[in-house]
Amino acid sequence: MTDAIKSGHEILDDFFYKIDEIEGVEGEVALLLKSLYQQGKLTHTNLSNELLKIREVKLRGKD
Repeated sequence: MTDAIKSGHEILDDFFYKIDEIEGVEGEVALLLKSLYQQGKLTHTNLSNELLKIREVKLRGKD
């Protein structure tokens, strides 16, 4: 047991660093989450607004 115990912050850093490699996670959403996290702006409001923008762009493309 030589592995150090990671802090919550380290676990989150690892998760968001690798989020775009997780199977089933859409690339655009992964990059959005990573970006908001790195900027310190990962809040419910910011996430909701950015996801809405992505959804609107995709819906416009289907018309």
